[in-house]
Amino acid sequence: MCGRYSLICIDDLGSRFRITDPSFGFRSHFNIAPGSMMPVIVRRERNEAVMMEWGLVPHWVRDMKEARHLINARVETLAEKPSFRALLKSRRCLVPASGFYEWKKDGGEKAPFYIRLRDEPVFAFAGLYDVWHTPAGEGYATYTIITTGPNDLLAPIHNRMPAILRRDDEDRWVSGEALSAADINGILAPYLAGGMEAYPVLPLVNNPGNDDERLIRPLQGL
Repeated sequence: MCGRYSLICIDDLGSRFRITDPSFGFRSHFNIAPGSMMPVIVRRERNEAVMMEWGLVPHWVRDMKEARHLINARVETLAEKPSFRALLKSRRCLVPASGFYEWKKDGGEKAPFYIRLRDEPVFAFAGLYDVWHTPAGEGYATYTIITTGPNDLLAPIHNRMPAILRRDDEDRWVSGEALSAADINGILAPYLAGGMEAYPVLPLVNNPGNDDERLIRPLQGL
């Protein structure tokens, strides 16, 4: 699964995702937890950054307060789950990120690891989004991050990892283009392990209230 991630702002965040007006007043976050409001990239006439809550609520849910907020969607069952099947056709999105956390079981303890791409300060998870409407017609957008099987780097740490999009696949994913099952499986395949790195970090990340650069420092460097 993917239960925490980071997004560290860079000067060209807008140009990275070809956003013409990235004026959403965003700052770096090192410990993004479910329920956070984060920028998500959607394609309308052009790429746009929209603030959404992490934890998808399907539009057909009657009561949002009682709804289960779906933070992850397994690639293996995207086409089967009612919550995701229609979104796979028309509401695909990019979730900007700088890295993510997973916890490795070590006896009775769980040790946090930070995982990132070696040469990409900001990349994109594959996501899906939906818009729930109040009885008055007010829309509330939420998103989920798609997960896939682990690559060789992640396998010793966790049995799932977020689906990280290769740059060449980002436009195709966020477009309205119809994708076959083979297309989806190829685009959402585990990212190559050689392009990633993982290292242990302090358990400060366990507390969602902690949100500073200490969380991503290698444990052995402290």
